[in-house]
Amino acid sequence: MPQHVAIIMDGNGRWAKQRGMSRIRGHEEGAESVRVIVRATREIGIPWLTLYAFSEENWRRPKLEVEALMVLLKRFLQSETREMLDNGIRFQAIGRLHKLPNDVQKTLRETVEKTVANREMVLTLALSYGGRQEMTDAVRTMIQKAEAGEMRSSQVSEALVAEHLYTVNMPDPDLLIRTSGECRISNFLLWQIAYAEIYMTPTYWPDFRKEQYIEALIEYQKRERRFGATGDQVAPSREERDQ
Repeated sequence: MPQHVAIIMDGNGRWAKQRGMSRIRGHEEGAESVRVIVRATREIGIPWLTLYAFSEENWRRPKLEVEALMVLLKRFLQSETREMLDNGIRFQAIGRLHKLPNDVQKTLRETVEKTVANREMVLTLALSYGGRQEMTDAVRTMIQKAEAGEMRSSQVSEALVAEHLYTVNMPDPDLLIRTSGECRISNFLLWQIAYAEIYMTPTYWPDFRKEQYIEALIEYQKRERRFGATGDQVAPSREERDQ
């Protein structure tokens, strides 16, 4: 099983359009898929789940749609806090969170604080998030530290860069899922998914439920993760398979 699943939740608007509904209705139905997948992740025993909820580029969407998404986000956090507490789910958020409305920031902080002691699973929402922006912020912070004499260029390594990303203390995703049939990464966790297995499905996010999730996990289990090595090098020995 993957230890960390990341999902690009795509297709809410197209799902709604096909049914003659508003895009907001598609987002509302997509929120129900979030509930289902969070519960399924907890039941299956996967300890890390990261959902791409609102990208840095999504601020370009119509003002009314953005406002509705913020209301939906706040409502979701308030309604799901009890379930997170009951099931040992710790909540956190990554991205340029300062750009979110003040009331949403307040709800985010409250949810983080209430669930901070939970240890069974970590649910992370990427909000006002962009992979390039994340790396830009990391570089800016490291330059500031260098100018202040707190670090030297000779100290820069992959590990040091990772320590300055929003995802510090999080494992890299093992599996990246994207719904709606689009075959692109859309600026999501660009550093972290270097060796993630990628699963694309034509299913729109509002229709992506436990059955579709399990299909993605089964497909992941068929993959051979080599991390630059050969298949022979990573294949288990007969003794290991028999254990």
